[in-house]
Parts: sequence; C-alpha cells; structure tokens
Amino acid sequence: MVSAQLLQDHQHLFKPEQGQVLDLACGKGQNGLYLKQHNIDMLFADIQQLHLDHLVTHEDVAQGNIWCADFESETQNDAIKLSKMQLQGVIIFRYLHRPLFDALKKSVKAGGFVIYETFTKQNKQFGRPNSEQFLLKEGELKSLFQDWEILFYFEGIQHNPDRAIAQIVCRKP
Repeated sequence: MVSAQLLQDHQHLFKPEQGQVLDLACGKGQNGLYLKQHNIDMLFADIQQLHLDHLVTHEDVAQGNIWCADFESETQNDAIKLSKMQLQGVIIFRYLHRPLFDALKKSVKAGGFVIYETFTKQNKQFGRPNSEQFLLKEGELKSLFQDWEILFYFEGIQHNPDRAIAQIVCRKP
C-alpha cells in the first residue's frame, strides 16, 4: 500500500514526542501506517470494523489504537468524542462530511496540524465520487481553515489517476 504523496511531503511536521495523530476515515490505513513507520503514535478511525481488524491482525497496530467510529450518525457521539481530543494532528484523505469540521478543528491542539485531501466538484468529469455531498466547492477547503496558518494549498486537476482535488496542510494557531 502506498501512502499519499501529500503526506509523504509533509510527514516531517509530526513529531513522536508531540502526541497522537488521527487517521480519520482511514480505510485500510495506508496513510496512518506510513506515519507509524516514522514512530508517530497513531489512532486509526473508520466505520468499517473489518478494516480496523485487519490493521490489528496484519499491521501490528494495538487494539487501543483503533476506533470504530460513525462520524455521520444522528447521535453525533463520535463527533463529540472527537471534539474533546487533544491531538497532534489529523490526516484525512478521500472523505468529506461537512458537519464534522467543527469537531475536527477542535480536536487538534494549538500548534497541531491537519493534512486534508479530497475531491472537488470538478471531479465529476472523471467519474466517482460525483455526488455534491462528497465534493468540495471551489475554495471551500481553504475557507474552512482560513483562521489557521496555511502551509500548503492546492486545488485543481492531478493525473495518474485523473482526479480533481483540493489539498491543504495547515497549523492550528
């Protein structure tokens, strides 16, 4: 499994002594595993218990470092739990649930980082995802973090494979 290039380019921001980093909606965990290889304390969160069980069984991830979370549930229990965390950072790739942004931003301690990459509306030309609820509007990701220090931002088309994305690396003031 290959981790995202954006993460590889900015992994140096995370320090082993600074606390835990959350791989939110981690899927099979390739991005969090990449940071774990750099001695970063990782918490893997996903709605699919099967993915999390695989991480424990095959990737030497401790049971205490997985969290089967439903960030989209009506009860908001997992979003509330997230908002009370004090994380060194959060990484998110290919996931968008707009109501979660407030909790996400609260979960990062001052000086911590968010690395986020997901699809934009322009992605419709390439196929899935193509539903409005899963696609960022132009400039939306940057505006959501306008009160943070933006270290890197990209919005546009990337190739191999073709996709329309927005990427941000930012530090909480």
